[in-house]
Amino acid sequence: MIDTHCHLEQPAYDADRETVIAKCRRELTAVVTCAPKPADYAKTLELSKKHGGFVFAVLGIHPEYVEDYSDAEVDAAMKEIERNRLAIVGIGETGLDYSYVKTPAGRERQRQLFAKFARLANRLQLPLVVHIRNGEDKETADAFADAFDILEREGAKRVQLHMFGARKLLERAIGNGWYVSCNAIILRSKSYAKVVRDTPLERLMLETDAPWLHPSGDAAQRNDPTGVLAVAERVAEIKDAKPEDVDNATTQNASEFYGLKLR
Repeated sequence: MIDTHCHLEQPAYDADRETVIAKCRRELTAVVTCAPKPADYAKTLELSKKHGGFVFAVLGIHPEYVEDYSDAEVDAAMKEIERNRLAIVGIGETGLDYSYVKTPAGRERQRQLFAKFARLANRLQLPLVVHIRNGEDKETADAFADAFDILEREGAKRVQLHMFGARKLLERAIGNGWYVSCNAIILRSKSYAKVVRDTPLERLMLETDAPWLHPSGDAAQRNDPTGVLAVAERVAEIKDAKPEDVDNATTQNASEFYGLKLR
């Protein structure tokens, strides 16, 4: 089983990160950890190097942070990603988040940077990990519609829609050949569970978004990549499938999508 989206660089793991990874090795096939901002790149790359063949790195700038960086700093981050092309398996997470950024100028900057990261992923021939979330004004400003338009305009092919919940766009996503990944939110949300129900197993991957979204639903509890086991069990229930079939299919999907060289 593979956790295709977590954040091992987070301070929540500073006290016992190696112990957590050792636990993951006992229960999982691989972990894909995502650095959401340039300050996290070095630690994420270090983890993937130290645990080669088990921990894999993805680098990007989360849309939450786009107003924190100048154009020059964004360019520097992209150059660093390009320099580390052979040490990473994907670009992201990137995308649109209208809940964090509410101004027209800020959202336009998100759209511009999202397009730049999509072009970078195409140029480096790497998968793109996409985060999309609406704000309270979703009836007049739909981040999902804007993100899909950008992805299609830029010709994005290898796309992981991380924690995807827009069921109305699912058919369009599947038609584009993109993948959906789900986490423990499906244990509590009927709308996210319906996305899983309607996503073909061959287009589904598992994730945790750890250290957040503990399967218990308790926000005070730290999650870790082994939480993906509970996600897999829930997927099996939703799809009326055998747990081992979910495990095998999603592991194969993740391995092929990211081109993982497992050890």
